[in-house]
Amino acid sequence: MQAVAAAPQPTTTLASGAESWPFTVERSTPSIGAEISDIDLRKPLDDDTYLALRRALVKYKVLFFRDQDVTPAQHVAFARRFGELEIHPVFRHHPDHPELVMFDKSGENRGRENIYHSDVSWRELPAMAAILRCVECPEVGGDTIWVNMAQAYANLPEDVKTRIADLRAVHDIIPTFSVAIAPEKFEEIRRNFPPVTHPVVRTHPESGEKILYVNEAFVTHLANYSQVTGFRIGSDFRLGELDLLQYLYRQAAAPEYQVRLKWRPNTIAVWDNRSTHHYAVQDYFPAVRRMMRATVIGDKPV
Repeated sequence: MQAVAAAPQPTTTLASGAESWPFTVERSTPSIGAEISDIDLRKPLDDDTYLALRRALVKYKVLFFRDQDVTPAQHVAFARRFGELEIHPVFRHHPDHPELVMFDKSGENRGRENIYHSDVSWRELPAMAAILRCVECPEVGGDTIWVNMAQAYANLPEDVKTRIADLRAVHDIIPTFSVAIAPEKFEEIRRNFPPVTHPVVRTHPESGEKILYVNEAFVTHLANYSQVTGFRIGSDFRLGELDLLQYLYRQAAAPEYQVRLKWRPNTIAVWDNRSTHHYAVQDYFPAVRRMMRATVIGDKPV
């Protein structure tokens, strides 16, 4: 994978008081999301604008940009400003830019992303951010929902926070992607991407927020549930583990933590993959919905 220079890191935090932005910011909901205007993503970002965008991303968790008619090369260049880009092992890539994943949904290829998830949490180093551009979409339908998982954690009852503080979850690529993996590639994918464990509660490396970091697309079980919580008799611990996981998964579905985007062509969404889940609503079949996504490699959750 091509190495890139390290992106400059922001020097202010969420606690630094009122922000001054070199672009226009309009909040989408009280809990998550902001629409950014007066910026042209076709042009290279200077350091001040990049750092401001990164601060806004950490603060609002997903940023929306309208009317950004970027080329695939410009899309990659903008995404690379945030860090090194991954190449997805399963999804179809752009022929000239392997960093760009192609989502081409229609009557011939129905979407399957209608599940709350955090991208590539099955990697040892899950994504820091993703940059998704709408190429073509239905007149209505095909919206995407993002969820503030820091707020989902903050609002958990204190006894639940205590229960999950030391738990670790197992994330696996296979259960969700097995239908898309060619049989001859299955063993290679399994060998290259074994299950990984991440903390159920991770700490955001820039904001310091605690984040509920389990998702129903990729988490298969809790690695240390019985060691941490114990059990009453026999295999009763397994039922307790499943009940707890279902309770944690359901937190993402609370509308109070969500923002919903109606796509238009040349809309770009940039989200902090560390602190959010998202859900692509599959209500548009058999209409056409075409998207391109670049994904920024992140750090090991702690």
